[in-house]
Amino acid sequence: MSRKGPAHDGDELLARLGSLTAQAREQAELQRSQVELAIALQRGMLPAEMPTVPRYDLAVRYVPAHHGLNVGGDWYDAFHLPDGRIGLSIGDVQGHNIEAAAFMGQVRVCLRALASVTSEPGELLAQTNDLLLSLNADLFATCTFMRLDPSTGVLESARAGHVPCVWATADGKAGVGGDEGGPPLGVGAGMTYPVTRYRLTTGGVFVLLTDGVVEGPSMELDQGLDQVARLAGIAAVAGLDAGALATAVIRGADQVGHEDDAAVLVVGHEGAEDRL
Repeated sequence: MSRKGPAHDGDELLARLGSLTAQAREQAELQRSQVELAIALQRGMLPAEMPTVPRYDLAVRYVPAHHGLNVGGDWYDAFHLPDGRIGLSIGDVQGHNIEAAAFMGQVRVCLRALASVTSEPGELLAQTNDLLLSLNADLFATCTFMRLDPSTGVLESARAGHVPCVWATADGKAGVGGDEGGPPLGVGAGMTYPVTRYRLTTGGVFVLLTDGVVEGPSMELDQGLDQVARLAGIAAVAGLDAGALATAVIRGADQVGHEDDAAVLVVGHEGAEDRL
């Protein structure tokens, strides 16, 4: 007895396989388009260059996570404030998709816009938090905002659920910032954000970063921050510029054990201007 089925059964199977293949190809193309759009959003919303500040050196390094559909919402920013001081921000939006990338742009724009009204870090984060809540977004973001006074080296810092900064001085001392901090932006109304004051001395550095640099399956947060502190201390003693330190820190992101955005913002104090 023949075990072969009717010829039309084979044709029907081939047709189904062809249809499934076409659907899979279409879905893959859609996903790739979404990733490309999110990457374009990231690049378009981040600043093209850092502000120039006499006696100070600013540098950033950013590695976006765009493996598969893991497109995140990390950002960094630095800009002149109306009173001559410098605003510095870095943050991380929940999620890894187009919505996260778009929300990142909203947070960064809110910070810049509100900083023209009040640049006091605690007030700025509180107002940004309330504004984001009014947009009825389902996402939240962690953030650090610092205000640098170039004339004194004073840094005022407020954190919204974000990883702390790292500092180092020219004599090799280094450590992790002790900001008390507040909750992430977009979680609840009426939040407060304590302000911590630091001083950036000649030859010293401050490193702002996102958790993708220092935390993951292969590295605990404290371990990652200690590693950055050691790098910062070595860089300060050696007199390395902010760009060299930022590059060394971002390379550490390879050790955390997962694919995530990684952003680093370094500000260093170069000392007095040359005088003729």
